[in-house]
Amino acid sequence: MHYQKLDQILRLALAFQGTREGLSLADIERDFHVSRRTAERMRDAIARVFPQFERCDDGERVRRWRLPPGTLGGLVAVSAEELAELDAAAAGLARRGLRERADLIAAAAQKLRASARPEHLRRIEPDLEVLMEAEGAALRPGPRPILPPGILTKLRRAIISCLPVTMQYRSRRSVAPYEITVHPYGLLYGSRPLLVAAPEPWDEPKLYRLDRIGALDLGNTPFVRRADFRLDDFAARAFGTWQEEPFEVALRFDAGTADEAAQWRFHPSQAMERDGEGRLMVRFRAGGAQEMCWHVFTWGTSIEIVEPAGLRERMVTLLRDALRHHEGADAVAA
Repeated sequence: MHYQKLDQILRLALAFQGTREGLSLADIERDFHVSRRTAERMRDAIARVFPQFERCDDGERVRRWRLPPGTLGGLVAVSAEELAELDAAAAGLARRGLRERADLIAAAAQKLRASARPEHLRRIEPDLEVLMEAEGAALRPGPRPILPPGILTKLRRAIISCLPVTMQYRSRRSVAPYEITVHPYGLLYGSRPLLVAAPEPWDEPKLYRLDRIGALDLGNTPFVRRADFRLDDFAARAFGTWQEEPFEVALRFDAGTADEAAQWRFHPSQAMERDGEGRLMVRFRAGGAQEMCWHVFTWGTSIEIVEPAGLRERMVTLLRDALRHHEGADAVAA
């Protein structure tokens, strides 16, 4: 029990040092799942051990505290598990074709190695080697997007600096690429990486596939971002990535699959309930009917689309079209 408390205090000290804005008591309650009184005791323990502990709220209503950078010094060190996780994340991104993101994570891991004491690295290297050999990633069939070199770096700079982007873009309907200027708001990473951008700063943002972007140039005059736009809210409107008007969805899983389905997060707005027969009803509001149908298919006959009727009809149409196509292929082969 005492060791658990020590671990908790050390993690809190790291959190206090790792923030510029500082942590409030409410932050400690939320992040460490403790009561208000326990959060106060943990804060007081940090204050007793570290004289550098300081308030940083500038007299605001909510009090915040932090530790100056470098306070912990050599008290903490990266573990083999943490380095292995970073290496695995970099390898996974590289397999998905996101080479620039992979390189950034690999660089962060290298910096952590460089900042560690040599004797500590020698001690954890055998464990790190074992972990990297013992953990792998299942291969996912399907295409991997091939992104133009440097595209993520340029787009991130444009997003941070609020700079418009002029690019050659090839949509699914266009025969040849065309030039378009957009105002970038963010990036979404799903089955394919997407740029969220608006043709004009005041327009509703749209989605552009990064693998369909050719030449790309950044403008020099910053634009004013829409103050009411939130990337999380934009993404939550869809079941997957593609945007359409949200609608109410109800999916019912049979009793044999209910426990497994209860562990899934289908959408941030979801609500779950069991019925008297042990079946699980999942309700949420989102758009993206096509991607919903694709996902429903992976559950086989253990799932039922309760509502809306239009989604169920679309699922049936997709299944019939696929059956007709593949049965026709068999007939041609024969």
